[in-house]
Amino acid sequence: MDAETQKNHLKAYGITYWTLEKQLKVKWLLNYRGGSFLLPDTEEIQRECQIRGVSFEILSDAKTESILEKISSPSENMEAVVLEKAPRIAVYSPKGNLPWDDAVTMVLTYAEIPYETIYDEEVLNDALLLYDWLHLHHEDFTGQFGKFYANYRTAAWYIEEKKEAEALATKLGYAKVSEEKLAVSLKIRDYVIGGGFMFAMCSATDSFDIALSAEGVDICEPMFDGDPSDANYQAKINYNNTFAFKDFTLERNPMVYEFSSIDMTQKRQIPKMTDYFTLMDFSAKWDPIPTMLCQNHTALVKGFMGQTTSFTRDEIKSNVLVLGENKTNGEAKYVHGIKGKGFFTFYGGHDPEDYTHKVGDPKTELDLYPTSPGYRLILNNVLFPAAKKKKQKT
Repeated sequence: MDAETQKNHLKAYGITYWTLEKQLKVKWLLNYRGGSFLLPDTEEIQRECQIRGVSFEILSDAKTESILEKISSPSENMEAVVLEKAPRIAVYSPKGNLPWDDAVTMVLTYAEIPYETIYDEEVLNDALLLYDWLHLHHEDFTGQFGKFYANYRTAAWYIEEKKEAEALATKLGYAKVSEEKLAVSLKIRDYVIGGGFMFAMCSATDSFDIALSAEGVDICEPMFDGDPSDANYQAKINYNNTFAFKDFTLERNPMVYEFSSIDMTQKRQIPKMTDYFTLMDFSAKWDPIPTMLCQNHTALVKGFMGQTTSFTRDEIKSNVLVLGENKTNGEAKYVHGIKGKGFFTFYGGHDPEDYTHKVGDPKTELDLYPTSPGYRLILNNVLFPAAKKKKQKT
């Protein structure tokens, strides 16, 4: 899985998942040649690699032992983690969403990793219990319809989506979309606390935490929910309820395309050509989880924008690990934490290979980016629940 010899990093994850589906175990060799996978040598796996265009090497037993010995050496920052079971994957998305609206569904499809789409009705009916891994993308859990009001309130798609969201809330027994989305957020929170893994990108990251922090508080202006927001609602925000963020200030103005001070999009002064973030270096033997989530063939990853592009460093809780950051701009791009028995990862931005993704832009063709480091980070998270759990030492 290094830069020099792997032709298709993304489909390699699909091969690994496919192998796990066959009830075969895989070793993930953390920090060894870009985070390589050690698979059983069968003709079927070799053939599948050839069909999918994934580069592989056949190792003798002696060579395998030599590699594993090197990895186990205390002087090497490497570890072999056993992957045991193909995780059951759910993507939280409205039924009408096209697959290319979401980087995760695009890369899962490209890597040939199966997933199921669920939405509010399924979440509220406890369908999350069927899954090991849940993805949230450019969703708004606050009931403000993505804060698209200023630019798109007269657009047919905005009017239709608002109408559909209100109809769904009514059908599910809620007076407002914000109340229904809060109920969904609480179900997702309980899913994570109970041992689930949640991966969120773009506006799902901060809007999820904002919804949790505003439980019992009306933060929606009249054009969103038909009545005024609570007076001085900022003072009523409860940061204890959030997963990752603290001390943020909500954006009250409905004409501003922003939820809060968490997001760095409006505060960035970085030209596209120099917009990169750095993956942090962890001890593979002592901290295998963050090491796993940072596996890549480069430590420097191209930045990319989104409604929520990256996170204000000072507004991240101290118990949340920053996995990727742009130090010059004081921003975190990629963060991870533990909540109860479960885990969550927040990844800023919309599409790792579409720098400014706008409404209506054409979809990204992943055939053009088979070695994308930014997309690899998503797939690290997909495979993480397959790992045989070891207790974190730090």
